[in-house]
Amino acid sequence: MSQRVQIFDTTLRDGEQVPGSQLTTDEKIVVARQLEKLGVDVIEAGFPVSSPGDFRSVVEISKAVREPIICALSRAVTGDIDAAADALQYAQRGRIHTGIGSSDIHIQHKFNTTREKILERAVAATKYAKSKVEDVEFYCEDAGRADLVFLAQLVEAVIGAGATVVNIPDTTGYCLPDEYGGKIKYIFENVSNIHKAIISIHCHNDLGLATANSIAGISQGARQVEVTLNGIGERAGNTSLEEVVMALKVHPELGLETGVNTQEIFPTSQLVSKMMRMPVQANKAIVGRNAFAHSSGIHQDGFLKHNLNYEIMNPQDVGVDKSDIVLTARSGRHALKHRLELLGFSYEKQAVDELYARFLEVADIKKEVNDADLVDLSKAYAAV
Repeated sequence: MSQRVQIFDTTLRDGEQVPGSQLTTDEKIVVARQLEKLGVDVIEAGFPVSSPGDFRSVVEISKAVREPIICALSRAVTGDIDAAADALQYAQRGRIHTGIGSSDIHIQHKFNTTREKILERAVAATKYAKSKVEDVEFYCEDAGRADLVFLAQLVEAVIGAGATVVNIPDTTGYCLPDEYGGKIKYIFENVSNIHKAIISIHCHNDLGLATANSIAGISQGARQVEVTLNGIGERAGNTSLEEVVMALKVHPELGLETGVNTQEIFPTSQLVSKMMRMPVQANKAIVGRNAFAHSSGIHQDGFLKHNLNYEIMNPQDVGVDKSDIVLTARSGRHALKHRLELLGFSYEKQAVDELYARFLEVADIKKEVNDADLVDLSKAYAAV
């Protein structure tokens, strides 16, 4: 029996912090409804105290979406928590996500305080949030650089104060996978009341390791992962929803599953890209234009013989219609013959060899050869 990993989507909160990608309330509702269709467990809808617009967005998303938990962010500040609670008044299931810095860097240089004072503020904020809603998630900001002993003390204290979920974020994308997985393992081994809360992970991608770190954390017992579509977010972005979900699906030996309808991944990715005016890079895993495209002759030949030679998942599983054989000067005869047959042209080996020589001349000039070019090649060959 596979264990369930909760998908906490923060596209509408952390993802929207990308400059130039802000959404209106109506646009956020469209995205939230698609996230519900995708099957995420939690939607972090905004940071209510930050602006009237964000407050309104959390309110309206709470009304529009019924299945996922609706989460509102706050700092460990009474006014923030009040705003979050007020914004969640219409949520079928609401969660306040409060927290404070946990690394000595943050404690000394952001809060100008001590570890002892941080513990006091964390417990007070958790208890106050708990007086507003039953479901309270506490984030230990910059846990990736926090002292392990203190981090375990903080986690134990906030669970004792009523936190139902504790988030261990690698806020700056600093950790290596073994290091981050080790932090989660240490917490499970050194927090006496760990069984009373879900451990969540939230990794940033500053070193390109967000997904690897998230998988490492899940492998050590975390059962919620915080993600965004297309990996968007602050600085270099967050863990990509699509990468974590498909990594768990492709590796059933891990014994882990999510509730995501994977066939909605690509449509949701496209919607977020369009509405947030953020093009998806062509080679982006799972959802990039080239994710299921083959242009090397060696790869094309192997793929055409059996797709498993060069694909570890079916494009249809993520909502992509089909794989593409892209014809370039690197393509081989097998790919050329395949594409010609799709257009209704059938040739023997000698003819394919002759057409291939002409094809390479065109490909060197045009870089990518399309169907119209192939039709012209075939007509010219027939006229000889």
